[in-house]
Amino acid sequence: MAAATPARKKTKARPRKSAAPKLEVFKLRLYVAGQTPKSIRAVNNLRVICEERLKGQYRIEVIDLLEIPHLARGDQIVAIPTLVVQLPELVRQVIGDLSSADRVLVGLGLQPVG
Repeated sequence: MAAATPARKKTKARPRKSAAPKLEVFKLRLYVAGQTPKSIRAVNNLRVICEERLKGQYRIEVIDLLEIPHLARGDQIVAIPTLVVQLPELVRQVIGDLSSADRVLVGLGLQPVG
């Protein structure tokens, strides 16, 4: 006589946890004062650098201090344009029109100082 095989229980498939690491998102806050040539250059330079080096890993918030001056106090802004990097690590600031990609990358922690 053949041995009976035990009946298998039906179980619900459990979703597999993804092994892919969670990407860090850089929260960038750029303080400007109006639509001056320097402010416009800073915005454009930052966007170019972010698209080249942080594709899909950044959020830019542009704050015009002529419209919302009280926001400068929270990040202790003393010069403009100023870029404040809020994540993923320490808060850092880069001052100027961001035309030096090397200075911006150091400020973002993507390039060593030197």
